[in-house]
Amino acid sequence: MSEFPESRSRAFQVEGLVNARDLGGLRRCDHSVTPSGVFYRSENVDWVSPTGWEQLRTAGIRTVVDLRQPGERACDTSPRPQWIATVEVDLDGLENTEFWKGYWDNRLIATALYYLPHLDAMPERAVAALSAIVNAPPGGVLFHCMGGRDRTGMIAMLLLTAANTEVDAIVDDYLETVHTSGLRAGTSNRNTTEAELEEICRIQGTTTEGAFRAAIARLDLEMVLSTAGMSPRDREALMTWRGRISAD
Repeated sequence: MSEFPESRSRAFQVEGLVNARDLGGLRRCDHSVTPSGVFYRSENVDWVSPTGWEQLRTAGIRTVVDLRQPGERACDTSPRPQWIATVEVDLDGLENTEFWKGYWDNRLIATALYYLPHLDAMPERAVAALSAIVNAPPGGVLFHCMGGRDRTGMIAMLLLTAANTEVDAIVDDYLETVHTSGLRAGTSNRNTTEAELEEICRIQGTTTEGAFRAAIARLDLEMVLSTAGMSPRDREALMTWRGRISAD
């Protein structure tokens, strides 16, 4: 794994979160960096305190895109301030039982091994999330799932690929969440499962990092967008990061 010092500085302090960071500041293939203040990722924002919400407001974030299942959202208990807009997109699509029976009980859903199969089977789910993100009202957009690891990781991978981000930088961003596993587990009163997930990947002949690198290497972003019928307007907003990156 290559180490980019700037990847560490993208984390920002939000009371109630330990896995929140800006997707800006990552190296692109043209040697520029991804724009800051556009897209952010995190774990479940139901854990954000009133002080944390004020920190998000100060950072310029005005929209939250929630990638969780309806049943997960139903467990939320904390109110949100009126100034934040929330858009709900169920990324998983559990009603597709034929797909999920191959990834749920064996816990492959908790690894990057399911990313490309999911994108192949249900590209419209990811594209709906991307469209919600790029069509959000003015201001920063924070997207999240529960732990901010894999559903959030899949969407971050697509956003960063669209921005022509260097592969090692995308990998480092994903592994930042792995590194915070202990802190994330502590906030939800659970034990970290990273060792178990690494073993699941080992059984499949890879590693946590290797599974994610393989997903990036085989990702055909154009095919995902085309198959799901992403509109030209949304596609331009995605590729330019809402006008913050010059179109090629």
